[in-house]
Amino acid sequence: MYSFDYYNPTHISFGEGKITELDKLVPSKAKVLVLFGGNSAKRTGTLDEVKTALGQRDIVEFGGIEANPTYETLMQAVTVIKEEKIDFLLAVGGGSVIDGTKFVAAAALFEGEPWDILLSWGAKVIEAMPFGTVLTLPATGSEMNSASVVTRKEFQAKLSFMSDHVFPQFSVLDPTKTFTLPERQVANGVVDAFIHITEQYLTYPVNAPVQDRFAEGLLQTLIELGPKALSQPDDFDVRANLMWVATMALSGVIGKGIPHDWATHMIGHELTALYDIDHARTIAMILPGMLDCRRDSKQEKLLQYGERVWGITQGTIDERIDAAIAKTREFFEAMGIKTRLSDYDLTAASIDEIMTKLEKHGMTALGEKQDVDLTMSRKILERNL
Repeated sequence: MYSFDYYNPTHISFGEGKITELDKLVPSKAKVLVLFGGNSAKRTGTLDEVKTALGQRDIVEFGGIEANPTYETLMQAVTVIKEEKIDFLLAVGGGSVIDGTKFVAAAALFEGEPWDILLSWGAKVIEAMPFGTVLTLPATGSEMNSASVVTRKEFQAKLSFMSDHVFPQFSVLDPTKTFTLPERQVANGVVDAFIHITEQYLTYPVNAPVQDRFAEGLLQTLIELGPKALSQPDDFDVRANLMWVATMALSGVIGKGIPHDWATHMIGHELTALYDIDHARTIAMILPGMLDCRRDSKQEKLLQYGERVWGITQGTIDERIDAAIAKTREFFEAMGIKTRLSDYDLTAASIDEIMTKLEKHGMTALGEKQDVDLTMSRKILERNL
């Protein structure tokens, strides 16, 4: 296992009715900008609960943050912050709203062009506004990490950044807030969390059994509970455990001291930016081909994954790897998520467009060994066509 530093200051308030804790968690004198997405936060009553919990605090609302938060919309929020003299941010929504709020928190205090936050992967961020979150869609783990992904429509670019300055001060996780989610969003959340785990787990062994067993347990939990979340939408225990799995998948715990991949995400981001396909669906159509094309460099972990997660112990090395990849694809399909580019009306010409964007954005040496070059990326896309 590699040496590492681990830091995570986010306070988690987990359970039914925990929104009332906002009165204790948000500074009493704060002027709060509440950021959210579409109308669901209003329609379900969550926004009203949040405002009630905030009591007499001065509140300004900012809605309309997209499923893939855009630079253009988020910069409007920065303008509101400056005009209204906001001093605390509260994200109410899923990972997209939280990702967007992280960017806004950094951009509001940034000297210079805020797009440089993304271009520098967060290295230029030296401060950010304080903020908390109320999670309504478990998927990205953004409620307990320092990462954010933002799309700029003008450039057809989807970029990420990380900074210790954008950890949420707190996150409220109430599983009942997921009961009204559409099946599509539930399925997306399960698959997104699953692939977050594999990006950290399916690399190569470095004698880190704690991280491996933790990751395998989380994957097995998703496999067990994912279909139940669709068939039993009001089951509190199912939704509670899924919410916590998604948080743990990207809280940093399972990823410390081990190599990371993230090539699936980098390619998937280009599909989202170009074709506005749900993030979880883009990475679901990339991962199977990614594992197939890189089976030699990932052989040990793929065999371990097949045995420990799927119970695959019989056959040759290639047969066992084939079976593990097939099981993965079958799970995504069982969750209602298609896994081929052609399922989304993408063609060989689409692959050419994606390759152009990968090269433009410098995504030419991806993966845990930096061996996923443009030739390999094309092969992965063609394998999934």
